[in-house]
Amino acid sequence: MGRVWRARDEMLHREVAVKEVVPPSWLADHERAELRSRTLREARAAARLNHPAVVRLYDVVPVEGSPWIVMEYVPSRTLQDVLDAGGPLAPAEAARIGLALLDALRAAHTAGVLHRDVKPQNVLMAHDGRVMLADFGLATFDGGDGAMTRPGMVFGSPQYVAPERAAEGVSTVAADLWSLGATLHTVVEGRSPYARSTAMATLSALAAGPPDPAPHAGPLAPVLDGLLRRDPRDRLDHEAAHRLLTAAATGHAGPPPEPERTEPAADPADRPDASTDLAAQDSTIPLPGPDQTTADRAGAPGPPPAAD
Repeated sequence: MGRVWRARDEMLHREVAVKEVVPPSWLADHERAELRSRTLREARAAARLNHPAVVRLYDVVPVEGSPWIVMEYVPSRTLQDVLDAGGPLAPAEAARIGLALLDALRAAHTAGVLHRDVKPQNVLMAHDGRVMLADFGLATFDGGDGAMTRPGMVFGSPQYVAPERAAEGVSTVAADLWSLGATLHTVVEGRSPYARSTAMATLSALAAGPPDPAPHAGPLAPVLDGLLRRDPRDRLDHEAAHRLLTAAATGHAGPPPEPERTEPAADPADRPDASTDLAAQDSTIPLPGPDQTTADRAGAPGPPPAAD
């Protein structure tokens, strides 16, 4: 649904990434307007964050009525590209990646921002060694209620969507942490814990049973067990996940702590609006449609768009 161009800021003499939103040809005019609103929502969410593991947003520039998002350019490959090229990673390396992503999520959650689409395609492995969380295109922020989707729709990628989001459409901090666990499962096993041949089969498995085993997790196993618990009240929180990831990064980990069963407070997210309901190709799955992926990453070949 979009492209990210590598460009040059002629005023400040720096390389940047510019996200161009390309609406599907079948969208009606009012749906294109909704897409523009969603793009601005992404920009507002990302602009609230200032963390070394989060891609920074510099500006939003209107071009022919559509907003283009100007972001930090990060020479990198996605985590999914790394896995596709070299296969699963060792548990200690997966734990290092997990610590960086957990820090990024903690910063976002502290600022009242939920990511809602944590997955390997949205993790950048920078050439300078940084691990960064990108693409807040589904992000929501403080509006006082849990962000909800309309019935029959699942926002995000089904293989990385928490059970309660798939069943009830409610986004929470715990749901972001579940997606982190599914991402780390993919890093060590080469596939997500509920990967099936179709989106509908994936969601059916998610609703019916436990995650697939992770025989190669080693010291990362307590992290996966703790983050992928079905009941969000039983899931690891930021602090417990950080302790276990730190232990796994050094090759030593014990069993996950037993959580206290308490009713969670409502997590901050913005109220549903027209842009939230848009069935965008890269992130909204009309059941039982196929899983779909996100847009091209910065650094993709091709000339930058014309600029003043």
